[in-house]
Amino acid sequence: MTQALLELATVSKTFSRGGFLSRERVEAVVDVSFRLDGDRAEIFSIIGESGSGKSTIARMILALQAPTAGHVRFRGRDLAELRAEDERTAFMAAVQPVFQNPFEAFNPLKRMDRYLFMTCRRFTGLHDEAEIHAAADAALQQVGLTLAEIRGRYPHELSGGQLQRVAIARALASNPSLLVADEPVSMVDASLRASIVALFRKLCDELGLSIVYITHDLATAYSISDRIIIMQKGRMVESGDARTVLADPKHPYSRKLKESVLEPLAPGETPMFAR
Repeated sequence: MTQALLELATVSKTFSRGGFLSRERVEAVVDVSFRLDGDRAEIFSIIGESGSGKSTIARMILALQAPTAGHVRFRGRDLAELRAEDERTAFMAAVQPVFQNPFEAFNPLKRMDRYLFMTCRRFTGLHDEAEIHAAADAALQQVGLTLAEIRGRYPHELSGGQLQRVAIARALASNPSLLVADEPVSMVDASLRASIVALFRKLCDELGLSIVYITHDLATAYSISDRIIIMQKGRMVESGDARTVLADPKHPYSRKLKESVLEPLAPGETPMFAR
């Protein structure tokens, strides 16, 4: 068996409710296991409603939180062992986040191009300004923008869709192996969601980039995912090939989620599950 790109082995996360000294515990994630193979890129979706534990899983994959039990490994290395600064920097370059709200991802007083330049300097080892600008432009072109379009502009001068594309470009600037996209289209105008979702599929197929796509939206998950897991109250209740699971879910909660999908992915498009 090839080495996993990402592996979660019986991972659990428990929080204290009411403060650090409180005895009340909340099980946010319970015994979740899955792996992404290192020899092929895929979009792996984690689906669930608010409070299902999916964003907690994302934070553990990004090493922003440590599991209470179990192991999160990237390329065979347990994230709990990443203590040296150079190890953590290399991990951050290889595993990049795309967060939910593009309007909160950027300082309103900082120009957009500076974010790209800073990422290129930190993670690519480039020092020449011309090379840094070229690398930033290359990352932007992968998401359908150019450096000329955003140079000198502030966040309020771009649309939500443009901001999210810049956020994706910033993640791509470090040449990562894995993107962790946590509800990346939920704050974007409905008319632009389909194009951004399609962009993730393109990045996976053309760049060989694996993506953990976290969402409550079964329609977008159905349209781009290779495999999925469905979360309920911190537990994984169903998993497998995306089309197979979503076309004929077995667990009662999965069926409930499917029945709740009332709107199509884009105007004029037939609902995914009616096809």
